[in-house]
Amino acid sequence: MWSFLQRTEAGQTLLSRAQTLAGLPAVQKAALAAWVQAVAALPAHFQPGAALWPVRRPLGNKQDWNVFKALMESFYEKGFVDGLPYQADGTPTAAGGLTYADYVRSFRAVHRLNPDPDAREVCVLCGGHLGDTPHVDHWVTKGAYPLLSVCADNLLLICSTCNEAPNKGQKPVHSGGSFSDWFHPYLRAGNAHVQLHYVLPAFAVQCSAAPADQPKTTNLDGLLNLSSRWTREFKAEYAKQKDVLRGRERQRLALGQARHSLAEIQQHVQQWAADLSPNEPHHAVHSVLSHALMHPARTQAWLAELALIT
Repeated sequence: MWSFLQRTEAGQTLLSRAQTLAGLPAVQKAALAAWVQAVAALPAHFQPGAALWPVRRPLGNKQDWNVFKALMESFYEKGFVDGLPYQADGTPTAAGGLTYADYVRSFRAVHRLNPDPDAREVCVLCGGHLGDTPHVDHWVTKGAYPLLSVCADNLLLICSTCNEAPNKGQKPVHSGGSFSDWFHPYLRAGNAHVQLHYVLPAFAVQCSAAPADQPKTTNLDGLLNLSSRWTREFKAEYAKQKDVLRGRERQRLALGQARHSLAEIQQHVQQWAADLSPNEPHHAVHSVLSHALMHPARTQAWLAELALIT
């Protein structure tokens, strides 16, 4: 830790920043200490009757706050890249500490749905493609709460689409300091609570949940714009399936064969649905689409759109 504090950033060592904080008036240090204790007790804020999360920074002087912020974020911005002075289990170490690459590798291994290293990976937030360049996200933004820069309960690997505006970005994940109507990736996970359903008139996918979880689901949807993103995927896969059938129809006609019957189209949808893998990206959205297409009225309308029947 001593070696870590000797690092220089913008012409100032981390140790000098720590000394600046140590030299603050007693009243300011007490306010900072109280804020640190409240923020560090993140799990307690998800218990019934929890006190409000602090929404204001504890130091009124912007320069003092920036000193504290830079010191805390250095553990992530600098230390996490070069190696933090402790192992993954928290054991202090002088060399070979935890790195950003270690975290990314470990997270991907734990959350990989298909153990095959060549299989597609799924984003734990949206269920879409994790992508080649996923982001280490701070669930509670480190800009406002730098103390949580390398907190295990505050880090997760997600796709770049989820992490960037207009989706999560720097949005708060609480309501005025209350987490009661919010999910949390570790402390109050939303999986198995958030349900997807198809709205026929709007041709859209929407999020829903049991009444007790609906406020949390609504907040999660607003945070990540899930309904609109899932609807886009729904429509894209719908277009793909239409394209597949049109191609098969052209082949049949070229060979002088009869057009697809309603039963054959239904069989195609059933087989496609049966082949969906829960380990693939967008499985939940594609499942919703398969159920929608298997409805007789929807299948008949689909046939008309495809011009497969007269």
